[in-house]
Amino acid sequence: MLKNLFSFSDRYRILHQTWFAFFLTFVCWFNFAPFATTIGKELHLAPEQIKTLGICNLALTIPARLIIGMLLDRFGPRITYSMLLMFAVVPCLATALAQDFNQLVISRLLMGIVGSGFVVGIRMVAEWFQPKEMGVTQGIYGGWGNFGAFGAEFALPMLAVSTSFLAGGASNWRFAIALTGIIAAIYGVIYYNTVQDTPTGKVYNRPKKNGSLEVTSIKSFWAMIISNLGLIFALGLLAWRLEQKNIHFLTLSQMYLTWVLLAGLFAYQSYKAWEVNRELLIGNKTYPASERFQFGQVALLEFTYMTSFGSELAAVSMLPAFFEKTFGLEHVLAGMIAATYPFLNLVSRPSGGLISDKFGSRKWTMTIISVGIGVSYLMAHFINSSWPIPVAIAVTMFAAYFAQAGCGATYSIVPMIKKEATGQIAGNVGAYGNFGGVVYLTIFSLTDAPTLFSTMGIAALICAFMCAFFLKEPKGSFAAAYEGESPETATQNSILLTEE
Repeated sequence: MLKNLFSFSDRYRILHQTWFAFFLTFVCWFNFAPFATTIGKELHLAPEQIKTLGICNLALTIPARLIIGMLLDRFGPRITYSMLLMFAVVPCLATALAQDFNQLVISRLLMGIVGSGFVVGIRMVAEWFQPKEMGVTQGIYGGWGNFGAFGAEFALPMLAVSTSFLAGGASNWRFAIALTGIIAAIYGVIYYNTVQDTPTGKVYNRPKKNGSLEVTSIKSFWAMIISNLGLIFALGLLAWRLEQKNIHFLTLSQMYLTWVLLAGLFAYQSYKAWEVNRELLIGNKTYPASERFQFGQVALLEFTYMTSFGSELAAVSMLPAFFEKTFGLEHVLAGMIAATYPFLNLVSRPSGGLISDKFGSRKWTMTIISVGIGVSYLMAHFINSSWPIPVAIAVTMFAAYFAQAGCGATYSIVPMIKKEATGQIAGNVGAYGNFGGVVYLTIFSLTDAPTLFSTMGIAALICAFMCAFFLKEPKGSFAAAYEGESPETATQNSILLTEE
C-alpha cells in the first residue's frame, strides 16, 4: 500500500483529494489563531475576550460533527464534504469583515461548523481501503489534513505581512482570512465533480434508521444518553463563559435561556434516540451476536480523542500567544515557532495509525501512546521564560507527536466498530475531541498555561489506565475485508481499482 501511495490513481487519488479537503477546512478553522494578538490590538479586545474567541471557534463543532455524521451516512461523503467546503467562505468572510468582539463571536461560532469536516473523510477512506490498512490510511488522511493548522499558523502571517501594502502598512490579516474561505469554496466545487463515494460496483451501505445511532443493547442506549449529556455540558460551559465579567456577550438572563434551550436539545436528542431504538427498549428486538457492538467502547474512544485531539486543539489555539508572551517574540515569529506543533501532523498521525497496524494490538498501541501524551504535557508544564527557546520547542514537539499519534491510533479503531454507522460513530468520537478543546481552553481562560499543560497530562494518564483495563481489541482488526464482506469481494475491488 505504501509503495503505491503517491501513484495518484484510483483509491489513492481519492485519499489525496480527501485529505486535501480536510487540509483546507483546517486552514479555515485555525485562520484566527496566528492573528489573535494582532486582532486584539486592532479591535481593542481584552485578553479574556481573545481566549473566549478560541473557545467559540470550537464550540459549534460539537453538535455539527453529530449532525454531519448523520448527513454523511445518509447522503455520502461526496455531497457532504463539497457542501461543507463551499459553506466555509461564509464564516471566513464574516471574520475578515468583523469590526468588534460580538461580530467575531458569531463568525467564529459559525467557523466551528467547518471544523466538522474531519468526520466525512473517515467514512470516505473506510469505503476505499481494507481493515488491515485502516490505521495508516486514516492516519494519512487525518495527519496530512491536520497539517492545515500548520499551514494557517506558518503561511498566513507571511501572507498578511507580504500584502500589508494593501492595508496601509499594517498586517493584512483580513485579506489572509478571507482568501482561505474563497479557496475552500472553489475546491468544494472541484471535489464534487471529481470523486465518488465508493469503488465502482460497491454499494454504499446506509443505516436502516436516521436521527440517532442505532445501538444493540439497553446498556449501550443509556451509555449513549450519558455521552450526549457530556456534549451538552460543554456547550453550557461556553454559555457560562460568555456571561462572565470582561466578556459580557450574554446577559445573565440570556445565559439561563441558553441553558434552557440546551436542555430542550438534550431532550430532543434523547427522544430521537428512543425513537430509533424503541423496539430494542421495549423488548421486541434482539440483535444477533454478529451485529452487536458495545457503546462503552465508543465512549472509551471518545475519551482517547478528548485527550489526544482535544489537547491538540487547545495547544494549537494558545501556543502562538504563549510563545509571544513567554519569550517576548514578535507575533509572526511566535506564530512560526508555534507552527512546529501542527507541523508534526505530516508524520505523527500517520505513524500512530501505522504503529496500530503493525504492532499487532490496537488496544495496547492506544494505551502506550496515551502514556506518552500524559508524560509529555507534564514536561511542558515547566516551560518558562528562562528556558532556551529550542528546548521549549523540543518539548512542545514531543507532546505534539504523542497527541497526534493518539488521534491516528483512535481512528484506526473507529471504522471497525460498525461500518454502516461509521459516520455517526466518527461524529460522536470527533465531537469529544472538541469537547476536550472547549474544556481545556475554558480552564486555560481561567488559569494559565502551566495549569493547562498539567491538566491535559493528568487526563491522558487516566485515559491510559482506562484503555489498559477496559478497551477491547476490535473484531477483524487486521483482516483483508470488513465483517460481512467476503475477502474475495475485497480482492476483486482492489484488483479492479488497480486496473482502472
